[in-house]
Amino acid sequence: MASYALSKLSPSTPFSPSTRARSPHRPRLASSLRLPNAWLLGASDLALRSTSLVSRSSKPRPIIATVAFSLPTAKPERVSSGENVPRWSRRAIKSFAMGELEARKLKYPTTGTEALLMGLLIEGTSSAAKFLRANGITLFKVREESIKSIPKGDMYFFSPEHPPLTEDCQRVLDWAVDQKLKSADGGEITTSHLLLGIWSEVESPGHKILAALGFDDDKAKELKSQICEPEYDG
Repeated sequence: MASYALSKLSPSTPFSPSTRARSPHRPRLASSLRLPNAWLLGASDLALRSTSLVSRSSKPRPIIATVAFSLPTAKPERVSSGENVPRWSRRAIKSFAMGELEARKLKYPTTGTEALLMGLLIEGTSSAAKFLRANGITLFKVREESIKSIPKGDMYFFSPEHPPLTEDCQRVLDWAVDQKLKSADGGEITTSHLLLGIWSEVESPGHKILAALGFDDDKAKELKSQICEPEYDG
């Protein structure tokens, strides 16, 4: 009987509502999909266009970033002339930015010498970072010592976007500029100046962390002897 009923229906025979009811194997939406629908075509076309836009925007783009050529200073009169003040190296500026970010990750309300020290190691490609690693001072060890001396902030506390510098951290930046001005050898203020500046702040957390990890005056002298070497961008 089923074969007889199907043979009576030719392909051109339109389906009536009763016929649809007697054919449970046919999806209900099939008839609507057979009819051209301008709205559906428009929607599909829009979807295709949006997909192409997404695929275009998902292509990697070159990162264009601009950074300041100077870091915060407590002596604004010194930079008023502009020409006589040396510029910070790109790696030094990046290390400073990484230090700020690390202070925020640890939920510190300020950026201290310990955060600046971690920033040097997070940047990782500078002469100071290589010198530290060569002497067994790694980011993991510095972070561990930092948390021992300055515990993490409360988990519900949100650090400001740019945690203000502590007084000793500001002195580190000014020390680096002063030392470069005294040398009068031209060039940029490098990460090595920052590291030696941290070591010069004897009472700062950064100095104490370095001392705990084996950094001493002899290593500081060794680094100072290398400081005149240019810090090329790699």
